[in-house]
Amino acid sequence: MASDEPTSADTFLRGFWRDNPVLVQVLGMCPTLAVTNGVINAVVMGLATTFVLVASEVLVSATRTIIPKQVRIASYILIIATFVTMADYLIQAVSLEVHRALGAFIALIVVNCIILGRAEGFSSKNTIGRSILDGFGMGIGFTLALLALGTIRELLGNGSFAGIDVFGPSFEPWVVMVLPAGGFFVLGGIMLLANVVKQRQARA
Repeated sequence: MASDEPTSADTFLRGFWRDNPVLVQVLGMCPTLAVTNGVINAVVMGLATTFVLVASEVLVSATRTIIPKQVRIASYILIIATFVTMADYLIQAVSLEVHRALGAFIALIVVNCIILGRAEGFSSKNTIGRSILDGFGMGIGFTLALLALGTIRELLGNGSFAGIDVFGPSFEPWVVMVLPAGGFFVLGGIMLLANVVKQRQARA
């Protein structure tokens, strides 16, 4: 098909901006607000979610013709839970400190509406190749949104970036930024900025 190539590119790129799961679809708010008080936590959560997204979309797409419709949601949750368990053990093996910091939010990836939504709404209807592109696009878009929040909150809340001091000892941290209220404030600001940019693009 002549339109297959640009469609594939669009499948990958839309997760970055047009259909960004955090800034546009407003999905996955629980981990978005809970773990973005630091850059490392935000990146690890984003990468774990991306891994689960890609792996589960591939398996859902590969089995979409053999899973009975009556049990498809239960089957998707089982597939997602398997990959979440793998990600959980991997994070625990690499860094116990990060694993403790993320706590229950790693396990809660199982019920992340981004992943189940992509499994039901996209990979169950598309090929493995397109499902991989969709998983990576949405996962990277989610990770970038978390990274933006984590960077702003850690810089203002601790004066550091990924644990490295940036502003020096004279900096007075904005403690509210590492609290849940700071997460809501920063997320609202980023979403407002994204909407302004989108409106200007639409008028151009």
